[in-house]
Amino acid sequence: MVQTKVYRVMFEGDAITTTVTSSGASVKGWLDEVFSVHHRRLHKLVVGLDVEWRPIFGRGYSPTALLQICVGRCCLVFQVLYADYIPNALVEFLGDSDYRFVGVGVGADAVRLSNDLGLDVANTVDLAELAAEEMGRRDLRNAGLKVIASAVMGVDIEKPDEVRLGPWDDYYLTDQQIKYACIDAFVSFEVGRMLLTGDY
Repeated sequence: MVQTKVYRVMFEGDAITTTVTSSGASVKGWLDEVFSVHHRRLHKLVVGLDVEWRPIFGRGYSPTALLQICVGRCCLVFQVLYADYIPNALVEFLGDSDYRFVGVGVGADAVRLSNDLGLDVANTVDLAELAAEEMGRRDLRNAGLKVIASAVMGVDIEKPDEVRLGPWDDYYLTDQQIKYACIDAFVSFEVGRMLLTGDY
């Protein structure tokens, strides 16, 4: 059973249209919309990227449950664990080296997507490295998204442990999980956009 729902997530006055889906067709539709809206800047598109999985305390491995991607005020939360199929459009999108996929620890997320789903991300930019370099702050090199967002955007992201360490492999995600997953990808996008354009 595939599902698609659209939510409006608020963050610092921004309304982020967030599509939560396990449908390959819905993912393709979301990407078509991104291409249509951003067609003039596709050659330098910045994309916030993050993944979630159920934390394991101890030995074992937990497969990737969610892939979040965000462009502008539009986020996609793709429940890859329950997907009916992975559309070719997503394979091509992630594999396009013209796009810059930004996030904290995004290289490790890309390895996970490759190992778990055979999805290769062509061009990753780690926000910790980028922020340290652009802002001349070595301390940001090992910082998480919360600290980097505060330094670059001047915003505070809430990251409650009960959500961060929660069951990301649940089929029905809570509103808190959806908000958390969306904001992580949105803030990654915003920080990446600001640092890459010098707009901070």
